[in-house]
Amino acid sequence: MMESQSLSFAWTPWTVTIAVLVILLTLVFGVLACVRTRWRKATVFLEVVRLLAVMLAVVLLGGPEWVEQYVPDDKPVVAVLWDDSGSMATRDVMQTELQSRKESIESLTRTEAWQSLAERADVIIEPFAETKVATPDPTKISPISNPGGKDAASAEVTADKGTDLSGPLLDVVQKHPNLLGVVMASDGDWNQGGAPVRAAGRLRSMGVPVFTVPVGSEERLPDVELLSFDVPTFAIGGKRVRIPFSIESSLPRDHVASVTMTTSKGETITKDVRIAAMGRTNDAIDWQPEVLGDETLTLTVSKQSSELRGDNNELTAPISIREEKLRVLVIESVPRWEYRYLRNALSRDPGVEVSCLLYHPRLDSRGGGNADYIAAFPATKEELAKFDVVFLGDVGFEDDQLTMEQCEWLHGLVEQQASGLVFMPGWEGRQFQLLETPLKELMPVTLDEAQPGGWGSRTPQHFELTQLGRRSLLTKLADTADENLEVWGNLPGFQWYAPVLAAKPGSETLLVHQDASNRFGRLPLLVTRTFGAGKVLFMGTDGAWRWRKGVEDLYHYRFWGQVVRWMAYRRNMAQGETMRLYYSPEQPQVRQTVSVNANVMEKSGEPLSSGEVTLQVVSPQGKTQTIQLESSGEAWGAFAGRFTPKEPGEHKLTLFCKETGDSLETTIFAQGVALEQIGKPARPEVLQEIARITNGQVFTIDRVDDIVAWLSAMPDRPPAIRRIALWSHPVVVGGFILLLALFWIGRKGVGLI
Repeated sequence: MMESQSLSFAWTPWTVTIAVLVILLTLVFGVLACVRTRWRKATVFLEVVRLLAVMLAVVLLGGPEWVEQYVPDDKPVVAVLWDDSGSMATRDVMQTELQSRKESIESLTRTEAWQSLAERADVIIEPFAETKVATPDPTKISPISNPGGKDAASAEVTADKGTDLSGPLLDVVQKHPNLLGVVMASDGDWNQGGAPVRAAGRLRSMGVPVFTVPVGSEERLPDVELLSFDVPTFAIGGKRVRIPFSIESSLPRDHVASVTMTTSKGETITKDVRIAAMGRTNDAIDWQPEVLGDETLTLTVSKQSSELRGDNNELTAPISIREEKLRVLVIESVPRWEYRYLRNALSRDPGVEVSCLLYHPRLDSRGGGNADYIAAFPATKEELAKFDVVFLGDVGFEDDQLTMEQCEWLHGLVEQQASGLVFMPGWEGRQFQLLETPLKELMPVTLDEAQPGGWGSRTPQHFELTQLGRRSLLTKLADTADENLEVWGNLPGFQWYAPVLAAKPGSETLLVHQDASNRFGRLPLLVTRTFGAGKVLFMGTDGAWRWRKGVEDLYHYRFWGQVVRWMAYRRNMAQGETMRLYYSPEQPQVRQTVSVNANVMEKSGEPLSSGEVTLQVVSPQGKTQTIQLESSGEAWGAFAGRFTPKEPGEHKLTLFCKETGDSLETTIFAQGVALEQIGKPARPEVLQEIARITNGQVFTIDRVDDIVAWLSAMPDRPPAIRRIALWSHPVVVGGFILLLALFWIGRKGVGLI
């Protein structure tokens, strides 16, 4: 409602003096001009117009403004905002008895608590949380509205997305212009929207204080939570698979818990795990699937008596059990002992189909006496693309061995086709010739050019596991960590190792020389890295065949079998006759970006050079999105894209190529991580900062009367003022221009110009 209207000026003594002098001078000159022309009508008219223009300019010099004051025609509003998010169900508030955070603030959600403010202001009580609640929108009930009382607190929540503290503060300002103050009751835990301090700054600029009521304990409740269960996309029937998991405990003492994995076919595996107090425990469970097909694995951690929650002790994930047939190419020059035993290990592995190419300098022709040998390097990229892993022994350019084009193919095979490449250098030093080819980019170590033949020793040398090596699947030769360390410590030593200086940045060193070192540290002997879509491994000795001493094939076969399967795993996530699909990470979390790579072939087997390749993703709730994959390597039919799962559960992926008409289907499981978690510590410091910025106060839940007293004593908000700057208003400026135009036209008409 408009209260008053007025005209204001920004005069100063100097501007007033100048204005009076200008008007007087204009008046004097005008009178003289009229006298000189004997008060001719035309002259009088011109001088009057001149005087009006000058007077208008002088008035504008004072900066005139039209001021209108508006006062609300209704009562000011007090908004009571209370947190209705999932974390408010945490039972950590001790009053007369242990209550949940939501129960502890229930008195604030009742109209009776604010009845004494009814004559002073209208009180709006609203819940907030990024959830879809089965209640109507808040409506005003005069003098106090209560859409979020006890009934709203028990309303059914249909979608929990997290808590936004900033949004409700900004929304209440927009909905209620005549806002006297805000009361916010919450545990301070926010995980959506903008930073609350920014919203607090907006309220401060508008003169609206926020009185906060923090609830909840700053200490985490006693709890054991199963954080992750990293089930691989697929496993091989009859082959043991190691499935890592992580458990976080907030209990004050270490304890032993029973971890049980149950398959959908009823198989159960139980393991006792010692869980560290107030920290995270990482372990793994071993399982050997026997039956082919799809399985669902459920991991459960036994609940402790002191735990207040039991709903976060279980995780479920799918896995596919398949038959295995990996294709491996071994390229070597002189058939040293390492090569011979490696070939035997791979040829006797029922899941591996091995092809050997021997560039023996004293052989007249390539090939060998059995089906394992091939007579020449694959003639085309398409033939080479069939191999999942390639072993490069002591080979180079001499004696008609590899060519530059073949090295380029191997580079593309790893980068674009997700195959694995194993470097196994020898004492001939031919690996230095590979550094002049595109394979230099793949090499995970820096070699010492001053010692091309490597280093030999009369006495056996030994490996030592790094911290990464102790956790790696590649170096797991025993079922437990302690047994694994003992095995590596007792393995027969090697008497030659490659001239390695250091591992390159971005690589992972799993084994180092037990004694030898240089300025970069211990010499790395087993190093891995990811390159493009594939993996690379460098084995710096040729003595792994000695591990058979006294135990036959136990460790030697296990090690190389793990290497082949680890390097070929990603490539075989999902494949058809003309398509292959792989992605990373393998078990993504909700809202985590997934990188997708695909290889598409023509019907003839040649890589698709160009075309339209799409990926359709169907969420667990049936929502569909289509992603256009972009070509990332035309020579290899490689395409790439990315998407972000927004729902937990199994997502169906369908790869489709318009040109070939082929499609490939697979699934990916997104692990759900709830934004709102029961049992997490409260964050009162967030509410304290909001109150400080807005010049409000922080109160405990038992001081509602003090909040009412503060609000009752607050003065009304000053009336809203609307200012219209006349000195720049289009009508005034237009009038001034009109007067000038009349003046100059008149002078022209009387012949003065």
